[in-house]
Amino acid sequence: MGLLTPLAVRIGALSWMPKLLPQVVWVDRNLHRLSRGRVTVLDIAGLPNLNLTVRGRKSGVERTTPLLCVPDGDTILIAGSYFGGPKMPLWVGNLRAANGAAQVQFQRRTFPVRATELRDDARAAAWRTMLETWPNYAKYEARTDRLIPVFRLERQ
Repeated sequence: MGLLTPLAVRIGALSWMPKLLPQVVWVDRNLHRLSRGRVTVLDIAGLPNLNLTVRGRKSGVERTTPLLCVPDGDTILIAGSYFGGPKMPLWVGNLRAANGAAQVQFQRRTFPVRATELRDDARAAAWRTMLETWPNYAKYEARTDRLIPVFRLERQ
């Protein structure tokens, strides 16, 4: 965690944040590109993050999405929260269609991963771990009627 993490938590809790997600992603992608992969918005906020690349289930084109993540031992946890918005993030459907095959860029390293969608007790335990890093997941869960999917990424 960094000095700006408390501010990031406050901003992330704002109820209107889902409406700004496209702009946040645009800024993040451009910052990442301009810094040649060295800096993201989440880096500035002092939060762990990765870029998830997965093949589009319809287009077949690889798509990369910046995500908040939670390192958990030798694995990494991610959630399809979309700031608690009503729609499922597109990357979730793509990851499910790819049977969990993906690639991540994490801490300046790129490697293949296998994603497992967690259910029941495993999801509940992972969710508690994720709340320690990003307490706003609880707000996102309260904002939406959908169950926010949680995935465990294992390096291949």
